[in-house]
Amino acid sequence: MVNWGVIGCGGIADRRTIPGLMEAKNARLVAVMDQVPEATQRVKAKHACPKAYDTVEALLADQEIQAVYIATPVFAHKDQVIAAAQAGKHVLVEKPLALNSAQGREMLAVVKAAGVYATEGYMMKFHSLHQRAKEIIASGALGKIVLMRAQLSCWYPEIPGAWRQDPALGGGGALMDMATHLYDLMRWFVGEVREVTALVDTLVFNYKSEDASTMLLRFEGGTHGFVDAFFCVPDASVLSRLEVYGSRGSILAEGTIGQGSGGTMVAYLEEGDKGYDADQTREAADVKPQPITAEPVNPYTAEIEYLSRCIEEKRAPEINTLEEGLRTLVIAEAAYRSARTGQRERV
Repeated sequence: MVNWGVIGCGGIADRRTIPGLMEAKNARLVAVMDQVPEATQRVKAKHACPKAYDTVEALLADQEIQAVYIATPVFAHKDQVIAAAQAGKHVLVEKPLALNSAQGREMLAVVKAAGVYATEGYMMKFHSLHQRAKEIIASGALGKIVLMRAQLSCWYPEIPGAWRQDPALGGGGALMDMATHLYDLMRWFVGEVREVTALVDTLVFNYKSEDASTMLLRFEGGTHGFVDAFFCVPDASVLSRLEVYGSRGSILAEGTIGQGSGGTMVAYLEEGDKGYDADQTREAADVKPQPITAEPVNPYTAEIEYLSRCIEEKRAPEINTLEEGLRTLVIAEAAYRSARTGQRERV
């Protein structure tokens, strides 16, 4: 059993990750801390947490704590991850890793020198249907993957003091906060991004960060990728689609992209070699949708259990590593450059 402390216990920590931690079989919540004392005490009482601290330093000095979950605004990640590593604590840090890749490299160097394990909160790889999609892609059943599409959007109006609406505090807006989730998932499916072309705009709201982002990606091996992430589309209007197309079939999903464990997924798979069909109809090909099913898994519980298992087994994490998070930051920076220059950017 791994003892956890939480730094930044409001927001996503309170709504999703702490409840996920409470369900974990190999993790125990020991302490919480937030810069807002009222939030610290509220979350402590809500989750029956034994301890509450007023400062990061006090929490990190607690010898009972083995791992920390850091869910503070992005501008605080670098200093807090470094402090946690130097205190000998293993780390799960929320995404994105840092404001920029330079900060990410500094964090990674300190974590390695400290000899602790660290992962990043791109939890969608733990969704059970995404795990099944990964298995199907790896099996070769879809043939050569030629195109992937993914969308993640929401309604995020002006909120005074909201750090995601100021790139100096969050590193960016819809692209940095949400599109990077999709970069991460697609890379897990097919490999690294090599080129990116992006459109980044503020179309509806008046904050400093972008509320609209659309990206065209080219992956190693040539696969094309299309990503859209917007802060200015009503939540109920977005189906959070994921699509993977190969030379022998496709995987189509709705509702799997996001914070939940639900959604639906089907596969269209060709059997044998197919000749040219002049009518180009699905009926003529006699291809029927095959439902893809999997036992639902809370992705927040799964990410906590994964790092806890690595700690217990003294085995370095292989997914959601800080190296992967750094690579995602590099891709995001290339996308922002592309949006500024109007040119395709190598990654």
